[in-house]
Amino acid sequence: MDKILRVNMADLSTRIEAVPAEWAGLGGRGLTSAIVAAEVPPTCHPLGPSNKLVFAPGLLSGTPAANSGRLSAGAKSPLTGTIKESNAGGTSAQMLARLGIKALIIEGAPTADAWYSLHVSTDGVAIREETELIGKGNFAVIEAVESRLGKKTGVLTIGPAGELKMTAANISVKDPDSKIRSHGRGGLGAVMGSKRIKFISVNDEGAPKVPIADPEKFKAAARAFAKALLDHPVSGEGLPTYGTNVLVNILNEAGGLPTRNFTIGQFEGHDKISGETMHDTIVGRGGKHKHGCHAGCIIQCSQVYHDKEGKYVTSGFEYETIWGLGADCCIDNLDDIAVADNLMDDIGIDSIETAVMFGVAMEAGILPFGDGKGIIRLLKDEIGKGSPLGRILGGGAASVGKAYGITRVPVVKNQGIPAYDPRSIKGIGITYATSTMGADHTAGYTIATNILNVGGFVDPLKKDGQVELSRNLQIATAAVDSTGMCIFIAFPALDIPECLPALIDMINARFGINLTGDDVTNLGKQILKTERQFNIEAGFTKEHDRLPEFFKTEPVAPHNAVWDFTDAEIDEFWNF
Repeated sequence: MDKILRVNMADLSTRIEAVPAEWAGLGGRGLTSAIVAAEVPPTCHPLGPSNKLVFAPGLLSGTPAANSGRLSAGAKSPLTGTIKESNAGGTSAQMLARLGIKALIIEGAPTADAWYSLHVSTDGVAIREETELIGKGNFAVIEAVESRLGKKTGVLTIGPAGELKMTAANISVKDPDSKIRSHGRGGLGAVMGSKRIKFISVNDEGAPKVPIADPEKFKAAARAFAKALLDHPVSGEGLPTYGTNVLVNILNEAGGLPTRNFTIGQFEGHDKISGETMHDTIVGRGGKHKHGCHAGCIIQCSQVYHDKEGKYVTSGFEYETIWGLGADCCIDNLDDIAVADNLMDDIGIDSIETAVMFGVAMEAGILPFGDGKGIIRLLKDEIGKGSPLGRILGGGAASVGKAYGITRVPVVKNQGIPAYDPRSIKGIGITYATSTMGADHTAGYTIATNILNVGGFVDPLKKDGQVELSRNLQIATAAVDSTGMCIFIAFPALDIPECLPALIDMINARFGINLTGDDVTNLGKQILKTERQFNIEAGFTKEHDRLPEFFKTEPVAPHNAVWDFTDAEIDEFWNF
């Protein structure tokens, strides 16, 4: 029987609750956003006791379905002030699902100075005081928890950035190889730090398999779904070979690779940091160019990157991180970027927000463009130690822009704009502007259709069709984020007719229901409207759905494109 686990950090109490009827059909993002909208005062301080931190596995998490191991985390974001959902791979989603936990809700805040851990098992959730691991990085936490509780234990942890409540802090999740995945974006690590929880451990020993109402129907649908993932050239070939970093050369060619703090759209050193170069480097040093972030991943877009001596440096070496520290900061040394990525994992700080921040910091003169060693130093000595400068840097791109009087600050709703220039790829600009969670490429990944010709083609340099494209993808993404599925299933879902019906068939077989495609679309619409209503009550208006002024006034080479949507055209997004 599915249940809700509720933890009150104010009085250190826990309880198990039945799932309310209105939440029974929800999972992942749909459930975290529903709970936050229902229980968190929209105007509360995100780091105060009224905010709540919610974890929810997806509707298919814990089943044998391929690529279904994603976990959603939700709260009011301390970075943006909006509602926030972030999802990550790792082992915890599948464990929570097998334990029959629909959601883990953490509320209140301790009055004492003590720190705590939570342990989730078949007995429910236990609160334990923690002293040994306070101040430690995420790698040390995972090693210590495995030593205490066993290698198979799931771990969600915050590093020093989360303890210090930096608004770019994330929540790190252990993957099957004890590497780190991240609930990045939006500062949810700071929310966990405000609850004074250093880590959450999960043990599903003794838990039954996730029940499936129609096993034969599920197996048939799962086979068709997996085949579609492997048959698509992006999810079956490009991502497994080169990882997400396959995009560096593609975006550079398209003139949409933001470079030198978004001043131009191409980077001279692009080939040195490209997915192709990364692949060859990994293979030459004995790393892994294919690696899954959770059990059952068949796309395998992660990788394990080694240094010149063949020693581990980082895993999950993603395009957005490499673009941000590479092109945006003008660093063409992949090894320096890898070391920085390792440090961000250990400190527990979002590698997109922090990379965008460093571009602004370089424009501010804190360090020169191209200074990879300087970034490593600032991560170690300033952000990692919580110095006054480190706290400004740890607050993200807008924090640095305000502190240093910089006008070219690429943020929407205070969150750093990721690795695609909205002047050259106009569809993603609509997503940045209208996303309920600040600038977020994953909210509606128009790059698929603007650049990769997936799901058709919409010319990235023209305004025609961009609002509709972003709207349709944001609706679909909200629904996918509720299933526990990796967002990369969208590639075959857009191109292979059998893919989406197979996904819906798996959900129906899992629960013994009869959802249609329209039902899934309506779920996505409901989620977006719930999130938007929370934001409206938090004080956000349509005027916040805008890109920074410089995108309108500074043409970006090589196309000399500008952001030319009117406010009225952007506002059309919400007409559904």
